[in-house]
Amino acid sequence: VQLQASGGGLVQAGGSLRLSCVDSERSFRPRVMGWFRQSLGKERQFVAAINGNGDATAYADSVKGRFTISRDSAKNTVYLQMNSLKPADTAVYYCAARHLVFVDISDAPNDYVYRGQGTQVTVSS
Repeated sequence: VQLQASGGGLVQAGGSLRLSCVDSERSFRPRVMGWFRQSLGKERQFVAAINGNGDATAYADSVKGRFTISRDSAKNTVYLQMNSLKPADTAVYYCAARHLVFVDISDAPNDYVYRGQGTQVTVSS
């Protein structure tokens, strides 16, 4: 499984970005996918997750109402729409996938066995 994340960049506070994560492997059912972020000197932090059907999502309190996770199963892609960005959102964002045996959303980084390379998001004040 290879996860390819993209869409990061530099944006001013209040702006928007959309991150994408493509799963290179088509399995018999879509994986539970999550987005995490890590800023310098801090632990990896849960951001959002979505189940295989796309009908259940979860968000960190810090991003609720501003970020939206979604998926396009036909494209094997998960998105993270980020609006009203704040400087505190600056971090490297990673997409991750759970093993196929698990169908439930989790906010624990260690529950996601596959991880893509990160994409840098920088929000200037």
